[in-house]
Amino acid sequence: MAAQHPTAALLLCEVVMEILSWVPAKPVTRLKLVCKSWNSIISHPHFVKLHLHRSPKNAILLFTRTQALTLGEKEKQDLVLSSVESFIRNPSSSLDAQENRHSLHVDDRVSGSCNGLVCVARMLCDHNNGVCDIWFRLWNPLTGFVSENSPCLRVNVYNSLGFGYDESSDSYKVVTLIRDSVTAQVYSFRGSSWKTINSLPAFLLFAEDINGHFIGGTLNWLVLRNPHGPGYDWADVTLDMLMIVSFDLKSDTHKQILLPKGIDEVPGQTPILGVWGNRLYLLHNYKNTHFIAWQMKEFGDENSWTQLLKISFHHLGVEMLSFPEFIFENGNIFMLRGRHRFEEVFYDRRDNSVKRVNILANNCYFHAFDYVESLVQPC
Repeated sequence: MAAQHPTAALLLCEVVMEILSWVPAKPVTRLKLVCKSWNSIISHPHFVKLHLHRSPKNAILLFTRTQALTLGEKEKQDLVLSSVESFIRNPSSSLDAQENRHSLHVDDRVSGSCNGLVCVARMLCDHNNGVCDIWFRLWNPLTGFVSENSPCLRVNVYNSLGFGYDESSDSYKVVTLIRDSVTAQVYSFRGSSWKTINSLPAFLLFAEDINGHFIGGTLNWLVLRNPHGPGYDWADVTLDMLMIVSFDLKSDTHKQILLPKGIDEVPGQTPILGVWGNRLYLLHNYKNTHFIAWQMKEFGDENSWTQLLKISFHHLGVEMLSFPEFIFENGNIFMLRGRHRFEEVFYDRRDNSVKRVNILANNCYFHAFDYVESLVQPC
């Protein structure tokens, strides 16, 4: 057989790459076994980025499930992957399915998910002395890739973690903020040491914002200015004390994002910040009778805050604002905590319908993250 012309071989390679880049991540990993040339194509960093760019977003959920403690039992937790469609149709079955389930160590905590990578923090805390030793690692549940651990970071127990991607340096970063501190600790998985960033505003982190929220190359926290020391009474909080801190992963700098102009009084309880479907949301109650959701249409543009929803607690069948587990389909479906810990309320604003579902009757609770299957394995 005559040797293939180099131009023809290159063209064939480009055609194969184009076709394979549209194949879902799970089957494309098996196609690496077809032949050496396909394995080379699929493993190439350019193909990995192209495939990620073309992968469907907001289609898969990643759940961490934690077994509630009973006397004499050790806490157990695992990680479950489910399609959004399957979860909305049957939440309990999706969370109880044995397929796509992974065990987590009792000391592990998921800090976030980005581009198919899960950031896992191993936390050993000494609450008597108020300190935690934390190691971070990256994990791709699809490929099995696990990075080396970060150097140990010792911080006080009142900390908040954030995980995201800096496209300018093609690096994944972890940011740790400490309550009542003006510093942040930043670690790049392309580096080897922690970097201290000073000059942050002094603040108290809210308990609801366990993790920073990644969007547009930034990590975001809803915080309370802390000009008078660590203690505060919510009844004394004023609007000018509430702020959103946005930390830029490229420049390691921060800025303040203003709250929606339509908020003209302090909500009756702590507002909630979140990123769902690559949109920033701010959720709060209104006069302890209604649930209000704001969406930032264009991230970074404070004038693009839009009131997406205002609905009474009575219609939802709840007595107060419940912690939102997730927002689906570009802000059309809200999943809220119901009247008790294992009840979820699904509200669809398109038809004003409410559905209540009892989830995890086996005494577990869960936390949800947006997830995309990918081939990403950073150096």
